Amino acid sequence: MQKPIISSDSHVTEHPDCYSTRVNKRFRDRAPHLVYDEKMGDLMVLEGAKPIVLSLASAAGEDPKDLLTKRGKNAKFDVLPKGGWEVEARLAAQDRDGVAAEVLYPTVGMEVCNLQDNELKKACMDAYNLWVAELTASAPERLFGLGQTPMRNIDESMNDLRQIKELGMVGVMLPGIPAIEGHDYHSDVYDPFWDACVDLELPPSFHILTSGGGGAALNQVRGHKLNAFMGIIRANQDIMGMMVLGGVFERNPKLKIVCVEADAGWVPHYLQRMDHGYAYHRYWMRATPLARKPSEYFLDHIALTFQNDAIALKSKDDLNIKHLLWANDYPHPDSTWPNSQSIIGPQMAHLSDAEKNQVLHDNVAELYNLAI
Repeated sequence: MQKPIISSDSHVTEHPDCYSTRVNKRFRDRAPHLVYDEKMGDLMVLEGAKPIVLSLASAAGEDPKDLLTKRGKNAKFDVLPKGGWEVEARLAAQDRDGVAAEVLYPTVGMEVCNLQDNELKKACMDAYNLWVAELTASAPERLFGLGQTPMRNIDESMNDLRQIKELGMVGVMLPGIPAIEGHDYHSDVYDPFWDACVDLELPPSFHILTSGGGGAALNQVRGHKLNAFMGIIRANQDIMGMMVLGGVFERNPKLKIVCVEADAGWVPHYLQRMDHGYAYHRYWMRATPLARKPSEYFLDHIALTFQNDAIALKSKDDLNIKHLLWANDYPHPDSTWPNSQSIIGPQMAHLSDAEKNQVLHDNVAELYNLAI
């Protein structure tokens, strides 16, 4: 018997008043706000970041051939699909896709993660947390929000965790690059924060495109800009490897983190390479001593979300199937919506009923303590 399907990575499209009516007044002119552009339509513009094209961020289900023509002077906010910010429309979109519930990530908030101004970043994240908590409170059995914290100060972020918990959210999304100078996520200065995540039952997540431009920036990519698409998972790979090889999970044996929208089919080879590197090069490179193989920490502590990754499902025996989490990525253009069932069926045909339930329901429900 198939259990209700839960998407482990879906998105909101923040309403223009998400930030404008909730952000601290002194940041109001710099926080995300709506701007119309003749060529691109309505944009969400944020000081220090690239504009978010709302028609593209809401393009789930569109024919890929139409993505260019959907933008333009007619792409105004009020004609976009309302499922990104309106609860009734969102639940209808879930029903159409055969999905019972979703774990929600931001859209504009992803770009907020990349801000260099940490005061503005903090103000925007505080505003977003209030807005998404209000949204999910309208459908608490079907919409599960994640809060944000800028990771510029351990005590501040631990306080943010407590507020996120009080707001009824189920996890925390972290920027790919922390703002504590000289201390990346493998540093032991974060251990009290990881302890708080465990104690408050708020698993931390790392989403693609929240580590700055990196190799995926269109002005840095080698060759055609489409090659940037191939690079968007690399920053997440770096975070996962850094935390494993930096001994984070050895020091924090109860911690689990989520690698979001970076797929999972690459992981078996990555595990082999980590183990090989540790076995052959740890002495002369003076690696952090580990009691177990790097691959064992990865498989025990890192959950992986994916939406259209047949290779991951074929490789299930080389992964930890308890840490594979299916997602539909609604309403983004890479989404499987509204055709998720036709994709799930063939890709999971070789899985047992119990395995299907694990990937589509049990794993995400257990990770976030969801009562569905």
